[in-house]
Amino acid sequence: MHYLITGHTGFKGAWLTIWLESLGHEVSGISLDPLSGSLFETANLSDLLANDFRLDIRDAPAVRATISKTSPDVVFHMAAQPLVRESYKDPRGTFETNVMGTLNVLEAVSATPSVKAHVVITTDKVYRNVNQVAGYKETDPLGGDDPYSASKAMADILTHSWVTSFGGPPTAIARAGNVIGGGDVSPDRLLPDLLTSYSAGIAPTLRYPEAVRPW
Repeated sequence: MHYLITGHTGFKGAWLTIWLESLGHEVSGISLDPLSGSLFETANLSDLLANDFRLDIRDAPAVRATISKTSPDVVFHMAAQPLVRESYKDPRGTFETNVMGTLNVLEAVSATPSVKAHVVITTDKVYRNVNQVAGYKETDPLGGDDPYSASKAMADILTHSWVTSFGGPPTAIARAGNVIGGGDVSPDRLLPDLLTSYSAGIAPTLRYPEAVRPW
């Protein structure tokens, strides 16, 4: 089976690459360059890939041409601007990447006959956060006060709309929560930041100690 992962140089994408390759699958990727010191870089994951494409998913013609040329069986769409605080600094880039980038992938997948299944990864932050203790269900309303959350809710709705309106291969949406593991070098990660502080013998700083996560 040939898998294509968008965002394969990121934290989750790198682990998915390792897992799929270990199961004997062929893996290709579309992504920006990895962050310095990332799992993708330190583990030399490029050596595991059938194709390692570096391009911006906002480039619709390039995304479509690349997916068509690669002819994958399954596509995991994980490429995104994934940080809340970064979304305040660059709201336009966040919306363009997370919404229009998702549209570009949906269009490309629908135009590629080899694709048998498609998984679009969003986030648990797509839900309208009303601080309910019981957590959230898939049927709860979507929302998003910050640009990141709003952009991912829009990507979620966009995917549902696209599949309902235009069909294409079987497509699922996975609303991922916080994922914990080695090699996460992105800023503002709660558990990596806590471990770094405790390992150095210093008191950690909680940015939003009153926040309630929608789990």
